[in-house]
Amino acid sequence: MTVTAAPSQTPEQGLDPEQRAAVLAPRGPVCVLAGAGTGKTRTITRRIAHLVRAEQVRAGQVLAVTFTARAAGEMRTRLRDLGVGGVQARTFHAAALRQLRYFWPRSVGGEVWPVLDNKMRFVGQAAQRADAPTTRESLRDLASEIEWAKACLVAPDAYAAAATKAQRDTPAPVEQVARVYDSYEQLKNRAEQLDFDDLLIHTAGALEGSIEVADEFRERYRCFVVDEFQDVTPLQHRLLSAWLGGRDDLTVVGDANQTIYSFAGASPSYLLEFPRRFPEAAVVRLVRDYRSTPQVVAAANTVIGAARGRAAGSRLRLEGQRPPGPAPDFAEHDDEPAEAAAVAEQIRDLVDDGVPAAEIAVLYRVNAQSEVYEQALADAGIAYQVRGGERFFQRTEVRNAIAALRTTAARVEGGPDGVVGQDVVTAVRAVLGEQGLTETPPPGGAADGAQRQRWESLRALAELAADLVESVPETTLGGFLAELNARAQAQHPPTVQGVTLASLHAAKGLEWDAVFLVGLIDGTLPIQHADGDDDAVEEERRLFYVGVTRARVHLRLSWALSRSAGGRRSRRRSRFLYGLVPEDHPAARKAGTGVDGGPKAKVAKAGCRVCGKVLSDPGAQKIGRCTEHPSDVDVDLLDALRAWRSNEAKQRSVPAYVVFTDATLVALAEQRPTDAKGLVTIPGIGASKLERYGDEVLTMVREHAG
Repeated sequence: MTVTAAPSQTPEQGLDPEQRAAVLAPRGPVCVLAGAGTGKTRTITRRIAHLVRAEQVRAGQVLAVTFTARAAGEMRTRLRDLGVGGVQARTFHAAALRQLRYFWPRSVGGEVWPVLDNKMRFVGQAAQRADAPTTRESLRDLASEIEWAKACLVAPDAYAAAATKAQRDTPAPVEQVARVYDSYEQLKNRAEQLDFDDLLIHTAGALEGSIEVADEFRERYRCFVVDEFQDVTPLQHRLLSAWLGGRDDLTVVGDANQTIYSFAGASPSYLLEFPRRFPEAAVVRLVRDYRSTPQVVAAANTVIGAARGRAAGSRLRLEGQRPPGPAPDFAEHDDEPAEAAAVAEQIRDLVDDGVPAAEIAVLYRVNAQSEVYEQALADAGIAYQVRGGERFFQRTEVRNAIAALRTTAARVEGGPDGVVGQDVVTAVRAVLGEQGLTETPPPGGAADGAQRQRWESLRALAELAADLVESVPETTLGGFLAELNARAQAQHPPTVQGVTLASLHAAKGLEWDAVFLVGLIDGTLPIQHADGDDDAVEEERRLFYVGVTRARVHLRLSWALSRSAGGRRSRRRSRFLYGLVPEDHPAARKAGTGVDGGPKAKVAKAGCRVCGKVLSDPGAQKIGRCTEHPSDVDVDLLDALRAWRSNEAKQRSVPAYVVFTDATLVALAEQRPTDAKGLVTIPGIGASKLERYGDEVLTMVREHAG
């Protein structure tokens, strides 16, 4: 809802019954469970205005906190439009910094320590002391781990145990990260400087450690409002408790269905357990969605309705309030370039139909996915802007890789035009290997990991070289560099009125008339390293839900079965789409997988490849024959497969069975498949393992066939 009340209006005017109940609730604990698009900012600003106008509290006694400067600014603007000035609407960190500067002389003494502009210098020094990796990406991931630990109130000496318990995907062994964390704190404190987490820690400490400081603060601030309460970390909750000091004049607003920052320490438990902490709290549910059409709302309800293990307090079923609009559209494509081209074409149609480019967004799971859409939009002459990340060709790793390729081209005997065809691909991969490109992705650090994103960028360059050579076999190394330069030059359209390209995380809190959710395949959404962790998969589902609820009218969802043009179509659409794609839609597959609410396929039981008897024993199914039949295993091939598996497991630092089980290796050595179709008939080889290992396994089979 975008209606703005004039100062002459009462704050409760123009509200729906639930919003009005939240606004008019008496002073004291109030919990507003607000679904996406239900007018939560409108509701909490009206509540503050009501309390001030009713003289229940003075404007200067209200402290409203949220998570971004943009959201805090919007709050102040709305309050000003309501004729209420003087309310402190700030981020947690901005509020803490203001308070710390005031109380520092009494709580610490002397001049307040300055806030670090960039912590990387100290993180780098600490990493060197601990013999930890010191690449740019490693340091970013180490810094993120330190931030997670401080947000979770975990001291350096407790980090290893806490990270292990939380099953953190750390950028280095936990004991080594703990040493980096400890050294970082020592270096920073010795230099008498603060990082952003210290602002909250020291402010809470000042209030907890001095009755005089606490009394003065609590005399000033009597009423508290916290937005996005589902994203509160233990450290922020500690500060909030110190602010309250046992009082209960607190209004919180949040939506557990939009908890997408658990990797950074956020926990929805404070929101869900609010009524238990304050038994007398008024709890109001906002479910009327004023943002999206009923069609988009229905899709969002379907996505989150399939969530597992949801607490009762998080079950908000949205009710669309806008006029009907078009049904969500679904599309399956052969490859990513085809998907991107189709998206660009649809965007052109929307713009031609009068939808402003600034009201269109393309959302993806990781920033590395942006390049193909940047290129497709540039080719179509459509302006765009990349939010929450650099343009592909401006990324540090891409610029460094291109510089290294130019250096190699200058050193090549006979000149860069003497390297032609597949030799270009080989040369490019060799250079990118020196830059950090490996055969398999590295384990992620915080969030998805800076190293993983860097790896994806380098892989995109390698794929670009392969695709170019495949389409133009006479391509030279010089020609490839010219292609890179031409693509970089084409990626500087005006950012004003441009289509937004953004990751799903960066899109939180935003909305557009038209949203394209792209790259919806298993291994990307949910992200590959979430598999095997139910909580992580459910957070990925919530991230998808956030993406769906960004759309007001047009919602387009798509996926590609192959990364590159002409590649093997081995990908599987995201499991989150099952039950969402209508059965009669052209993109629907008639046989589902039976997971996540999808229709369960009727799969015929496997038969013995020797006698044809139906196999009911799992072990027999694994090897594809009755156990009483003699084995026709190729012993040399089996030995080669075992040696390869052992090496692969060591490189990935995982148990051997994670690569392939013994039964799968035996089945491979017996059945000796010759193509991808044969590989996937073997139990234990699905889409992700086919994509990761398929070429290597088939090569070994062919080598031993001769």
